[in-house]
Amino acid sequence: MVIWQLFFRFFGGLRRGAVLLCLGAGAGTALAQPAERTGPFGFSRPKQQRAVVPYRIERNLPVVRATINGAGPFNFLLDTGVATALLTAPGLADSLHLTHGQVFRVVGAGREATGLMAYQADGVRVALVGGRVVAPAMTWLVLSEDALNLSGYVGLPIAGILGSELFRSFVVRFEPEAGQLCLTAPAAFRAPSGRRWARLPLRLVQNKAYLNLPVCLPDSGVQVLKLVLDTGAGHALSLETDAVPPRIAVPTVRLPADLGRGLTGIVRGHLGRVDSLRLGRYQLRAVLTSFPTPNPLAARLDEPRDGNLGYELLKRFTLIVDYPHRELLLRPNIHFREPFEHDMCGLELRASGPDFRRYVAATVAPASAAEKAGIVPDDELVSVNFINVNTLSFNQIFLLLHASEGRLLFLTLRHADGEFYTTFLRLKRQI
Repeated sequence: MVIWQLFFRFFGGLRRGAVLLCLGAGAGTALAQPAERTGPFGFSRPKQQRAVVPYRIERNLPVVRATINGAGPFNFLLDTGVATALLTAPGLADSLHLTHGQVFRVVGAGREATGLMAYQADGVRVALVGGRVVAPAMTWLVLSEDALNLSGYVGLPIAGILGSELFRSFVVRFEPEAGQLCLTAPAAFRAPSGRRWARLPLRLVQNKAYLNLPVCLPDSGVQVLKLVLDTGAGHALSLETDAVPPRIAVPTVRLPADLGRGLTGIVRGHLGRVDSLRLGRYQLRAVLTSFPTPNPLAARLDEPRDGNLGYELLKRFTLIVDYPHRELLLRPNIHFREPFEHDMCGLELRASGPDFRRYVAATVAPASAAEKAGIVPDDELVSVNFINVNTLSFNQIFLLLHASEGRLLFLTLRHADGEFYTTFLRLKRQI
C-alpha cells in the first residue's frame, strides 16, 4: 500500500463550497533566475547562507523534526506535493493555542463528502531541529480530526506535513545515505558540476513542481508525461488513467490492489510496471507503478497531470530540489540499481500503541502468502524469526516483508481474542 492516495487526492480536493481551494502563491513559469519572492523560512543567524538538518526515511517517506510555537519537537513528513503545511493532529493544535481562522470543508478521494473540516491558522512559528532554520509566521491548515492516521502508517508519531514553504525558501539537497538535508540560500547556491549530474527543468504551478518525463508504457510505447514531483508519496510512480481521450492504459500484466487510504476509505486500483522511465541521462527499468481506479475528483483539479513521481524512486538519487531556479538536479547513489519490489506477503500492517510498536494486520490480500499462512485481519504480529517486534521499527518490518523472493519467515501472531499461534510465511513476488 502506498501513501500517495492520502496526499495527492486529499490536497487536490480541499474545497470551499463548489470552488477548488488553492492556497499559496499563484502559478509560476519556467525561469532561468530565482524568483524575487522566497518562502517563509530563513536562517536565524545573520549572514548565514547554509544549514544542515537531519532527516530520516520511514516507509519510503522523508521525516523531519520541528518545533511549533516553541513546543516539541514533533515529526513532520516532508512533501513537495503539498502546497500548504498541514497539521493532522487537532489535539496538538489545540494544545498549542493556534488561532482559528477561515474554515473549509474537505472532500475525499471518493464521490461523497467526508464531513471533515479544516481551519486556517496564521502566525505559526516553526523551527527545524538542528539547523537554525526558522519560519517566524507561517500559515497552516489544521484538520478537525486525524482522518489520515499517518502515525499508524509510518510507525512513529506524525504531527503533520511540511510542504512547499521549505522548498520555496531554500535550495534543498537530499542526501539519503548521510540522513541529512542541506539547505542553501537561493542567492548563494552554485549548481554542482560533473557529468554524473542530470539537470531537469521544473514548472511551478500553485507551489507544486511538475516535470515532463518520457515513460515507456507496456502497451502504448513512449509518451512524455506530466508528473508531480512528490516526496510525500511512498511509491515510485503513479499514473492516472482517466484522461479524455485516454492516454494511459493499465498494463495487461497487473495486480488488483488497495493503493492507499483516502478520506472516504480505501482507494483501489492496480499495480503494474512501466518498461522504463527516463530522468535526463538516467533510465530506470521495470518501475513498479500504481494505476488508481478513475474517480470524479481528478476532473476537478485545477492543474491537469498524468500522475506523480514518488520517493521510492527519488531516494535512489542524491537529489537537489531547486524551486527558486526552477530546476531538479540528481545523481545516482548506492540505491540506484535496486529493483522495484512490491510487498511479497500480502499483509498490510498498521502501527498502534503508545510507542507505535504494536503491529496489527489491517488487510490480508486474497490468495497471498499471508492468507496461505493463516493470517487474518486484526491479528497482531508478535515476533519475526524469534525477534520480538517491540525491538524493531516499522521500517525494519516493512523491509523484511519486501525482501527476496522465496525467503521463509517464522512468525508468531496473536488473534484478536488473545490466542497465540505460529506460522511459516514464504515470500512470493506478486508482480
